[in-house]
Amino acid sequence: MNMTVAGLFVGLLLAVAATTGGFAGFLLAVVLGAIGLVVGAVLDGRVDLGAFVNGRRRG
Repeated sequence: MNMTVAGLFVGLLLAVAATTGGFAGFLLAVVLGAIGLVVGAVLDGRVDLGAFVNGRRRG
């Protein structure tokens, strides 16, 4: 299991722990799962956030 999948599982498990159900809980689970997926992808090296951290400089 790579870090991307682990991040997805962590996000989904946090969403399940934070909610008890319903449509709002479903949306929260999707959002937290997506956040976990992105964090896992960054830790796995599949996504580079250097452009966002350093900013784009014109000139």
